[in-house]
Amino acid sequence: MDAIEAQGLYIISVAARLLAMHPQTLRKYERAGFITPGRTGGMLRLYSSTDIARLRLIKHLVEELGLNLAGVQLALELTHGLEALRESALNADGRELRHRLVEEVDAILTYMAGGS
Repeated sequence: MDAIEAQGLYIISVAARLLAMHPQTLRKYERAGFITPGRTGGMLRLYSSTDIARLRLIKHLVEELGLNLAGVQLALELTHGLEALRESALNADGRELRHRLVEEVDAILTYMAGGS
């Protein structure tokens, strides 16, 4: 990690360079709702370390796995659900964990089946 990346907030040109992406691609992912960078008073986009990590995941999904934007959206939703499930598992007792697992798996399956 270089000195710029260690600071944690990046304008679009720096974020694009870190990710080896075109700035327009970052704007496209923002329009798609995949990320919501912060803004300065002058409305410049500011990408956090979390945004950069999410963009790296999106880049992997698109470039390495060949997903389109709809596929990326699905993968991000599933990833979010699994992360929430992992967090719940770390903080739950046995009975609560089973209940939470069933709820989350049901929610993921409903989402995959086209439900809301």
